[in-house]
Amino acid sequence: MGPTATGKTALACRLREALPVELISVDAAQVYRGMDAGTAKPGPEELARAPHRLIDIRDPAEPYSAADFCRDARREIRDIHRAGHIPLLVGGTMFYFHALEFGLSSLPAADPELRRELEAEAEAVGWPALHARLQAVDPVAAARIQPRDRQRIQRMLEVHRLTGRPASEIMSDSARPPLEWPVIRIGLLPADRGPLHDRIARRFQAMLDRGLVEETEKLLKRGDMGPHLPSIRMVGYRQVWQYLRDSLDYNEMQRQAIVATRRLAKRQITWLRGYPGVRYFDPWQPDHEQACLAYLQHRLVELGV
Repeated sequence: MGPTATGKTALACRLREALPVELISVDAAQVYRGMDAGTAKPGPEELARAPHRLIDIRDPAEPYSAADFCRDARREIRDIHRAGHIPLLVGGTMFYFHALEFGLSSLPAADPELRRELEAEAEAVGWPALHARLQAVDPVAAARIQPRDRQRIQRMLEVHRLTGRPASEIMSDSARPPLEWPVIRIGLLPADRGPLHDRIARRFQAMLDRGLVEETEKLLKRGDMGPHLPSIRMVGYRQVWQYLRDSLDYNEMQRQAIVATRRLAKRQITWLRGYPGVRYFDPWQPDHEQACLAYLQHRLVELGV
């Protein structure tokens, strides 16, 4: 687990070279086909070295939820176990990790940073506009909430942003069982956020160089895509979509995308610090890959694997 731009994929590939593991992606963006440049999806060389399951499994017009992930991940885990290997889950969608391990029967905790973002959006466009957005993603909840009910609109949109799933659907679910297998939790947690901010800025420029604008333009031209979909609300795609619709100029699009990615990383770090039983490694330390491998080997021996 870890925030964006900390080298999770590189570490996972290194672990696969040394251990009998198979990789499962835990990334709410990389499930979508045709969304490659803006999701930091592993490239052909990386996938040849270390195939990732649960990448490119959905069309961008089809929402993908934490419940979908839990179902799909359990299927892949069983398949990997049957082959006599160890599942290695890697990604930055912290809520997916938590839902898979501990079950999905309640709404996620409040996210102060995300709430501030929603309040800023409401200040710009008004709570009725956010209610209309809620109507697009969770019509059941929207029908029960008045267009100016700030607190409830904010909470329902917050849950959808965090999980990719309507809050009304989550609340109507019966309790989902926790994961039945033992788990070794490893997190990449940078002690210094300065290098992380630099990497985020450089990586977004690399995404643009690899064709993020052209990739988003293809989605826009399909005619069945819009900013109400989780795929288009992904950081990076959301800002480029606004640029293509003439809502932002190019420089402002870049600035907003980088700021939004930093905020995403901050939320991921908050999730990671609150996640129980994680062994942290600093990705800026030159020996972190070897240290992580040694720790994992030790824990596997303890578990008798």
